[in-house]
Amino acid sequence: MKKFSLLLCAFTAFALVLAGCGDKGGGASPAASPSSSGASQSDDTSKKLTLTMMVSTAAGGGWTDDHPMVKYLNDKFNIDLKFQWVPGDSYNEKLNVLAASNNFPDLFQIWDASTYSKWMQKGVFLDLQPLLADYPNLVGNVTEEAMTMMNPKGKVFGLPMYAPAFRSNLSIRQDWLDKLGLKTPGTVDEFYEVAKAFATKDPDGNGRPDTIGFSMSVSNSGDILGIDYLKGAFGLANRWKDDNGTLVAMQTQAEEWKALATYLRQAYSEGVLDKDFPVNKERDPWNKLEGNTNGIAEVNPNEVYKQSVPTLQKLAPEADIVQLDPPAGPTGLRFANTITSTTKIVLNAKLDEEKQKRILQVIDFMFSDEGYIWSKNGIEGIHYTKNGDTYEKLDAFDNDRPQILSTWFIRRFDPGIQIRLWDDKTYVDKVLAWFEKTEPYAWTNPAAGLISETFSKSGIQLDQKFSAAIVKVITGSAPVESIDDAVKAWRDGGGDKIIEETNALYAELK
Repeated sequence: MKKFSLLLCAFTAFALVLAGCGDKGGGASPAASPSSSGASQSDDTSKKLTLTMMVSTAAGGGWTDDHPMVKYLNDKFNIDLKFQWVPGDSYNEKLNVLAASNNFPDLFQIWDASTYSKWMQKGVFLDLQPLLADYPNLVGNVTEEAMTMMNPKGKVFGLPMYAPAFRSNLSIRQDWLDKLGLKTPGTVDEFYEVAKAFATKDPDGNGRPDTIGFSMSVSNSGDILGIDYLKGAFGLANRWKDDNGTLVAMQTQAEEWKALATYLRQAYSEGVLDKDFPVNKERDPWNKLEGNTNGIAEVNPNEVYKQSVPTLQKLAPEADIVQLDPPAGPTGLRFANTITSTTKIVLNAKLDEEKQKRILQVIDFMFSDEGYIWSKNGIEGIHYTKNGDTYEKLDAFDNDRPQILSTWFIRRFDPGIQIRLWDDKTYVDKVLAWFEKTEPYAWTNPAAGLISETFSKSGIQLDQKFSAAIVKVITGSAPVESIDDAVKAWRDGGGDKIIEETNALYAELK
């Protein structure tokens, strides 16, 4: 698998281009991309257009109408851009309200794969395929696999929203290994012994039994999170696996689940696995790593050196977090948490031709070298300054948060999406190395984005019941053999129908 290597090479070349960037917004030279301005030669911007864009927001909310980044886009493309900033926890509710009135914005996101499929079939989204050839920056910076995923053959109703495949990487406390005289674990058995030592041999040196070996959580939708490296090691699929062209659901892998549950059951009974895992929130294992109580956790490389290590070192000044390769399972399998983004960016099918082209101009700009620098770093002279070959972040960057559009909405396909112009090269190299080192352990889901009708109706409830049965085995309140009953209940309750329907959808893609 060479996708990351190609992206890394592209990033390296891109970094070299930055040294010569001196135009407004830190743009690259025109030769650096097919169209550095992001505009097709045939597009006319003489007429001012009002465009609406709806974005799902996180902490801090969106920009005001007079924000420098909004003004920049308005001036550059002769538009009056009206953002609709919707908090993430109410975004889907807002979409349903708009659907009821059939009054969608010009450009918006669809987070839910089943909603995307349903509304695509109803003609809500514009087919972009006939237009894409005029926007080479967009096409050239999105993988073909991502562009075609969840779209019918020959059509593109939704553009992919990039997410790093290896956003969650396995990490370990190197200082705890050193203090206890332990070697980096390479197998699941060695992993267990290290985690047990972390839980029982006082690695923080405070004389109290307050540390844990590793942790995990259970989501509201029935996913067991934070231990993908163990799921893969014991042979479980990343939800689905392709067995000679036929999709097999992970819920039917009884023997693999028994092997994993037996391992976790022992870890739980011996205090190696976090006793609070059934009630943990998704980030709690990571929070406990930063809180000096957990020795092993999945972390985001973009946040390790800027947040996790500094936070941890306030409690333990000598602490060090390093990357850990996924441990090899009983048969040698090694896999890492691997994400396939199914979020789509769509255009309203009702748009006239002028608006279609203007919106695609804006998107194409953001995928160009010039626009990529702008979207991640803000505006030169306002959010950062350039001094020779170096860059300095200004206070306005933190106040204005000019990067949020690239964080929440439109992202170029590059694992360095959160790296800024002023970041130290040593830091940049360390972050990108985490992504590169994890690439050989990709744990792909061949059915990503395929949502069957039955799953849309009852899949989450089935998964919740299945995970609850697994949790009972891990905590010792049910025998390991009860997993056979859990598999049967999942299949009889609708799982077999989900398998049938998902395989039918899978066959349509071939």
